[in-house]
Amino acid sequence: MVKRSKRYKKALESASATPKSLKEAVDALQSMPKAGFDETVEISINLAVDPKQSNQMVRGTVRLPNGSGKKVRVVVFTEQPEAALAAGADKAGIADLAKEIEGGWMDFDVAIATTSAMKEVRKLARILGPRGLMPNPKSGTVTDDVESAIKEVKGGRVEYKMDKTANLVVVVGKRSFANDKLYENAKAALSSVAAAKPEVIKGKFINSVSISSTMSPSIKVALSEVAE
Repeated sequence: MVKRSKRYKKALESASATPKSLKEAVDALQSMPKAGFDETVEISINLAVDPKQSNQMVRGTVRLPNGSGKKVRVVVFTEQPEAALAAGADKAGIADLAKEIEGGWMDFDVAIATTSAMKEVRKLARILGPRGLMPNPKSGTVTDDVESAIKEVKGGRVEYKMDKTANLVVVVGKRSFANDKLYENAKAALSSVAAAKPEVIKGKFINSVSISSTMSPSIKVALSEVAE
């Protein structure tokens, strides 16, 4: 039997089985006891799709209006590393950067690549792919406008991708955020996922939505909050 802390039990008492409006859910989450660190807040969504069908895959990005609260480390595969570094990249290059990654260095959160650099980056697919770090045009990480891509990622753009069980999670901020800022981020995330509905899905797209932080129980969000 799992032994739960007093803090978690108190938080569980604050949660309700009845779905709440998004604003009420955020307020309820923020009223729960906090951990000894700044917890990450996430929206969890279960989708009414078949994850085995490639035309029902759901992935995308959303620009959080108030940022994610996380310092994002960015590497850029480019022929002009100096320009990328000046734009805010933490590390840039092509062959030298690829060699570091092949050697086991993975101290970054997002990888961006120019279209011409992808020839070399594809050789790293077996390393970057399983970690969700492979640059992809759909997520805006394969681009020749490197400066804008870096600003987007560092400024609060987060990626999301459905897993094999038709669930996806979107980071929407930190517990240290003001309630209204967290609400705005969560609303943007829900709108983004709703807009990513595959064309082949004609009926219901979202089964359930909940919000939680690293150490808290989940709070159900009413589906009426999601404009499909």
